[in-house]
Amino acid sequence: MKKSTRLGLVLAALLLIPAYFTPIWTITLTAPQYPDGMGMYIWMDDITGHDRHDIRNINILNHYVGMKEIDPDLVGTLDIMPWVVGGLIALGLAAALVGKLWLAWVWIILFVASGVAGMVDFYMWGYDYGHDLNPRAAIKVPGMSYQPPLIGRKTLLNITATSWPYWGTLWIGLSLAAGTAMTVRNTFFGK
Repeated sequence: MKKSTRLGLVLAALLLIPAYFTPIWTITLTAPQYPDGMGMYIWMDDITGHDRHDIRNINILNHYVGMKEIDPDLVGTLDIMPWVVGGLIALGLAAALVGKLWLAWVWIILFVASGVAGMVDFYMWGYDYGHDLNPRAAIKVPGMSYQPPLIGRKTLLNITATSWPYWGTLWIGLSLAAGTAMTVRNTFFGK
């Protein structure tokens, strides 16, 4: 593996570190009664409100339609995601240190597989959260579910929910792009 590829892999692996310190996703809710909106940040290991009381207010609002509380302790992915990302950092650094191109490709494949698994898990969490409603809820709309969008905007009754990647996802994407670019360049254009 070329020296420049090895250095690129080191940089790519280290680009994952800021994802530990920035939210990876944001969901915002706006409604006539909440014109300024309220929302949550999804971090690698936590869920917090955009403002101090947002999670509490979202949970109160969701209670009326029978949705479960947003409780980071009940989202198992938040327990393993820091370890998965740490493993990707270690594997990227190992590929650079050892200098074996096949190990760089293993890193890319595991990186992509982890990302796909994370998005599927996020979708399934949203699906369960929006469909598994308490039958004794105060407000029931036959046939209505309250699944937030995975990406984009969706109107649920009088509430508009938007869901977008945030800064942590940018760092993760830059890491994958840099590592892939260096590995592809070395594989097809240099010895």
